[in-house]
Amino acid sequence: MSAVLDHHDHAHDHEHHAPTGWRRWVFATNHKDIGTLYLLFAFTMLMVGGVLAMGIRAELYQPGLQLVNPELFNQLTTMHGLIMVFGAIMPAFVGFANWMIPLQIGAGDMAFARMNNFSFWLMIPAGLTLMLSFFMPGGAPAAGWTLYAPLTLQMGPSMDAGIFAMHLLGASSIMGSINIIVTILNMRAPGMTLMKMPMFCWTWLITAYLLIAVMPVLAGAITMTLTDRHFGTSFFNPAGGGDPVMYQHIFWFFGHPEVYIMILPAFGIVSHIIPAFSRKRLFGYASMVYATGSIAILSFVVWAHHMFTTGMPVTGQLFFMYSTMLIAIPTGVKVFNWIATMWKGSMTFETPMLFAVGFLFVFTMGGFTGLILSVAPIDIQLQDTYYVVAHFHYVLVAGSLYAMFAGFYYWCPKWTGVMYNESRGKIHFWWSLISFNVTFFPMHFLGLAGMPRRYADYPMQFADFNALASVGALFFGLAQVYFFIFVAIPAMRGIGPKAAASPWEGAEGLEWEVPSPAPFHTFENPPKLNAAANKVIG
Repeated sequence: MSAVLDHHDHAHDHEHHAPTGWRRWVFATNHKDIGTLYLLFAFTMLMVGGVLAMGIRAELYQPGLQLVNPELFNQLTTMHGLIMVFGAIMPAFVGFANWMIPLQIGAGDMAFARMNNFSFWLMIPAGLTLMLSFFMPGGAPAAGWTLYAPLTLQMGPSMDAGIFAMHLLGASSIMGSINIIVTILNMRAPGMTLMKMPMFCWTWLITAYLLIAVMPVLAGAITMTLTDRHFGTSFFNPAGGGDPVMYQHIFWFFGHPEVYIMILPAFGIVSHIIPAFSRKRLFGYASMVYATGSIAILSFVVWAHHMFTTGMPVTGQLFFMYSTMLIAIPTGVKVFNWIATMWKGSMTFETPMLFAVGFLFVFTMGGFTGLILSVAPIDIQLQDTYYVVAHFHYVLVAGSLYAMFAGFYYWCPKWTGVMYNESRGKIHFWWSLISFNVTFFPMHFLGLAGMPRRYADYPMQFADFNALASVGALFFGLAQVYFFIFVAIPAMRGIGPKAAASPWEGAEGLEWEVPSPAPFHTFENPPKLNAAANKVIG
């Protein structure tokens, strides 16, 4: 172990000072409890978003209008996107941050415990508001998850509910980010400098700065939409001298860093798992840190690659094309470092490593399709087709979601005190990997053949690939239900062999120095790192 605790009382009872009953969860200030709440909320929203996706895929199973009308179809696509991005992916990573950052840096808790509680509970009314908007007059928002004007100016009252929910979610994200930054900068164990910090903490530190920078931009865009709708302004209304394309610029100035907000913590998780199961240190720790920072900075200068078809001048197209291609360099550095870490390592393929390697393979495919879309003439042909849908699902589902599953399997013994069922974990992995590719790989060909996204109907030549994708989507959804019932619930109930403090042979870091499950109050006194900790942790 690279870090050994000099002073840590393992004798104190696990339930030391732990409240019980509903008060424990409603008034939770313990980072582990709040992390658990975030993860449960995120999984609930993942299931809700998945049900909406099933509605989309059921309608697209064959040509013609089968189950839903085009208006409801657009509501399903819009709410699927909003719920998955703001209700599932982002809260899940905040849950991981709450659980793991204090454990990894030797802190007793997050810096602002009550604000931590508030930032979680803001998400409940926001999530309910989004879901209940289906039952408002005119149905849910149907302008796409990007909420483009002028459609948003024409929506019913559910649009206002959606804007309110987005504000709540944004406030929650900003509070969570402030908490993470202060915790990491001020509460590290003595002797842990920034460049000895675990990679997951680094990726979240950078992500938190991104969130604080861009969430107010989204808040501005949707507030301008609100004033256009109700207070007579004309930011985006051409009849009053406004410009709908300005909305796209503002939204994507938020939206592109948002993409990296959803993938950088995944990079951090994978950067722990691959070294652990390769029995080697992470190759090129410093270059990983600099690459993460480079990705974050570059994410602010590429937003208009989403807008190549808006009549942008050629000079602008060239700038955004080349700056987008530039992001491939630090991303390539990361992929190279992960592969170099595995090179000549003593690798074993338990479930966390399977998901990490699956992430590496499928995320890289998604990255390459993104590189193809960065080329302006190609993007103009593929804009708003299923090729784009395939690309971002390869990055976000096989990227963010696979990394989350990898993180769950990796840290689950530390959270629950028991080992998950390995054979069930492997079933979950292979079932997810195969069904995911059956769902989204055909979409590349649909897009290349010209099928536009967000259409409820399509001509006969797209039928076969759509049927294949719909069947794959059903199986992918069932795989996540299997995971929850047969892997997550038994682990949460403590069913399974007892986990050692460090169940993985190659795992390093402070979190593996405390008992499993981690005591309710872990580091009542900051751990002192011994001289060996001068090497990189994680």
